[in-house]
Amino acid sequence: MRAASFTSIVVDIFTLELTLACCNVAERALFLWNNDHIRNLITHNRRVILPIIFPALERNTRGHWNQAVQSLTLNVKKIFSDADQELYDEFLVKFEEDEVKQMETREKRELTWKRLEDAANSKVVSNEAVLVSKFISSDAIARGTSPRATAAV
Repeated sequence: MRAASFTSIVVDIFTLELTLACCNVAERALFLWNNDHIRNLITHNRRVILPIIFPALERNTRGHWNQAVQSLTLNVKKIFSDADQELYDEFLVKFEEDEVKQMETREKRELTWKRLEDAANSKVVSNEAVLVSKFISSDAIARGTSPRATAAV
């Protein structure tokens, strides 16, 4: 297999297969690293491949339900780490930053839904129109229902 054609197909295959819950498919994809020729092609093209598959590798390591998949994933991560520690560390830091951003976004979304539900529930009895602002009102702060007020408690 030529390196050019290899790079064009490997990204799609590994991105999909590494994250599958079906352990047999994920294991087979991870077993490809045991082939010297494929491992050399992957290592040679690590700057193209690693940014795409790193999140899948990291998620497998942290939470795949199958122990064999976790173990094989650790082996693959070690191959990348040994090949280029600096590049590996760069993507690890980026992954962790992205995880923090996703968590913050999730928390903001949950807070917005909570505020919408609270606003809708408070006006249901009076048939009064509800205006929901993305900013915390002084009324909410005074009643102690603001996230800032509850965080201080």
